[in-house]
Amino acid sequence: MAAGGFCKLPNGTVVVALNLPHGTTGVRVLVHAGNRARALTRLRNLGLWSVFLRGNTAPPTPDEVTAVLHHPDGLIWRTAPTEGTGLWRPIRALRSPVVQP
Repeated sequence: MAAGGFCKLPNGTVVVALNLPHGTTGVRVLVHAGNRARALTRLRNLGLWSVFLRGNTAPPTPDEVTAVLHHPDGLIWRTAPTEGTGLWRPIRALRSPVVQP
């Protein structure tokens, strides 16, 4: 089970944030969708079948909400969720190997 949370926006949509284990550091995933169920469905359609949201222990911060709203796909991630220093990347970058200089 992943730690995470959600926040409802004034227009009725939601932003869901999840901390998922990935390697040694883990990742923080943000999803913008019409409701919580649809946000989780978007992740499951990408192959993350065991993602569940129980409770609201780690809701998205205002900066995270702004980041996901400004991304055209509405689905982003970054490493080291506890530090908050990673750059936000589109979800397709998580599925493919990251090439670093």
